[in-house]
Amino acid sequence: MRGSVLAAFVVAAIGLTAALREADAADAQQVSRGKYLVNLMSCTDCHTPGHFRGKEDKTKFLGGSDVGFGIPSLGVFVAPNLTPDKATGLGNWTDEQIATAITKGETPDGRILAPPMPWRNYANVTKADALAIAAYLKSLPPLSNQVPGPFGPGQTPTTFVMMVLPGDVYAHIVNTPPPAAPAPSAAPPPSSK
Repeated sequence: MRGSVLAAFVVAAIGLTAALREADAADAQQVSRGKYLVNLMSCTDCHTPGHFRGKEDKTKFLGGSDVGFGIPSLGVFVAPNLTPDKATGLGNWTDEQIATAITKGETPDGRILAPPMPWRNYANVTKADALAIAAYLKSLPPLSNQVPGPFGPGQTPTTFVMMVLPGDVYAHIVNTPPPAAPAPSAAPPPSSK
């Protein structure tokens, strides 16, 4: 009897170990799929500092941008930190909340993401793929990096700004000649004392 209990225990342990290995393999496969999708969807372009200035900072990979998108009448929006840092990133978000932000543009507090986030383009991403992206983002090392903003229409941004402008506004800015240089000031008249 004692031998059969030991044998049953060994079989159970082997089964549990195999199940855990399968779960780990499934998790690794999901993270790998998420990494592929993050690269395919170009998330790094907006969410990694330096990208828009020509020198991506790989030490702050997906840690939030250093350039804001300016949209007339709305303000300037800087792409946030996507690492699992609890204070400045997605560390307090669940996988479901991340998937909802990607596909529905909605944050955990009910706010709709700013227009530069192309969530409408990602609305048809499958739930499995959105959860794979979440799994990948959660697998990254946490990076403490609070991006500035958002900045309202009357505020001065503290970052470089890329503008999204209607064509007529852009044409007016580009076709407006620079201001003329100020005329040299005349010497003051001699004093008559």
